[in-house]
Amino acid sequence: MNQVYDMLDTLQKKALRDSQLRDRLLATEHSEEPIKDFCDICQEMGFELYPMELVLAGEDFQATMKRSTNGGGENSPMLASGDDLYGLFIAAIAK
Repeated sequence: MNQVYDMLDTLQKKALRDSQLRDRLLATEHSEEPIKDFCDICQEMGFELYPMELVLAGEDFQATMKRSTNGGGENSPMLASGDDLYGLFIAAIAK
């Protein structure tokens, strides 16, 4: 599995057990630079995650999904927010 996905999975599990961490991560959604602030918290927690890695992992995920549907050509359906791993992470811990 991809290292970024592994980090996000581990961090999600921690955030769901630790309400203070969860609240800090959720608060990044309202900051001026949400992805940077999110990654700063990740780094404080020992996860070497940087904004560009997060963005590229999301784009890679989106490209993989597009290739796996309908032959992967230009006619592949749009996958809404499939490339936004930050947004998906926030949605997962907001429940």
